[in-house]
Amino acid sequence: MKFGMYHTCITVFDLEKSMEFYDKALGMKPVRTIDAEDGSYKIVFLSSEDSTCQLELTWYRDRETPYNLGDNEIHAGFRTAEFDEALAYHREMGCVCFENEAMGIYFISDPDGYWMEIVPVR
Repeated sequence: MKFGMYHTCITVFDLEKSMEFYDKALGMKPVRTIDAEDGSYKIVFLSSEDSTCQLELTWYRDRETPYNLGDNEIHAGFRTAEFDEALAYHREMGCVCFENEAMGIYFISDPDGYWMEIVPVR
């Protein structure tokens, strides 16, 4: 059997704020939306031009408090050929939460506190 990963999911507290962040920070746009008939949840799949993998944002209407991410050791990774420019841009946005200069990578944090790893194309 062969498998191909096509998406990963995170639950978000404020869907609009998250969609705006992923568009601005990583150029990810909605490619598919699923709305519950009763309005209890909404799922938005985001993708960028150069990606075959999608980020699924799931929002629940009745959620009243932000999610507790525990130790937040899970992350998604993104590659870019414009690593230095991306780092400068993300610093301007104020979303860089950790830099590992020895490994040549950094992480950004989204509105819910999820970390996204940024790696140069090597």
